[in-house]
Amino acid sequence: MSWQPLIDGLREAARLIATGDKEVIEITIRSLQTATLGTAMAAIVGLPLGVLIGMRSFKGKKIIKTIFNALVGIPTVSLGLLLYILLSYSGPLGFLDILYTVPGIALGEAVLIIPIIVTFVASAIESKDVQLRDLVRTLGASELDTSMAILREAYSGVSLAMVSSFNRAFAELGIAMMIGANIKGVTRVLTTSIALQSAMGEIGLSLALSFILIIVVLTLNFLISFLQRGG
Repeated sequence: MSWQPLIDGLREAARLIATGDKEVIEITIRSLQTATLGTAMAAIVGLPLGVLIGMRSFKGKKIIKTIFNALVGIPTVSLGLLLYILLSYSGPLGFLDILYTVPGIALGEAVLIIPIIVTFVASAIESKDVQLRDLVRTLGASELDTSMAILREAYSGVSLAMVSSFNRAFAELGIAMMIGANIKGVTRVLTTSIALQSAMGEIGLSLALSFILIIVVLTLNFLISFLQRGG
């Protein structure tokens, strides 16, 4: 067994990163843009739902929480296939015309991470003392003001939800491949590019992109650990 291919790949990866290769930078920026847009879209839906589930007591609450907990682990390829059918030109959402686009990938990633935001936010809010909610209401605060006060108290949990969601979206492959089709210069992101370049034998470029992906994910994981310690 020869280590030479790996050594050569590492050298090429180091060269591409050190010289600021245009393709590497382009793919990295697109990955960050897609994950950021997807996380923002998910937050618009997930934060209010998480607050509602966390603060309210209603019939069927446990069932709804169980469903969202189960959806956290949904296979991305299966979800990607479902979204592809919905967004295809013959599908019910084909009029949106976002298949094979960055917004289309972001929408798919948003659907993927909404359960993460809802689950984490609801748990963070439920962990706060019920007396705090009653106190805020007693002081004459509106429902919106009460919700904002609880969110501030649950800041670390909410931040954890957002960082974890971005992490999941950034490192996702199935949806990006199904919805984006890995089109060069249009929808190619880190994960889809790594898969393609590896299959083509471009080990250096694959390793360079992998290093960038790992660095971002590890940085986010350190941030998550920091937030979990109540940073």
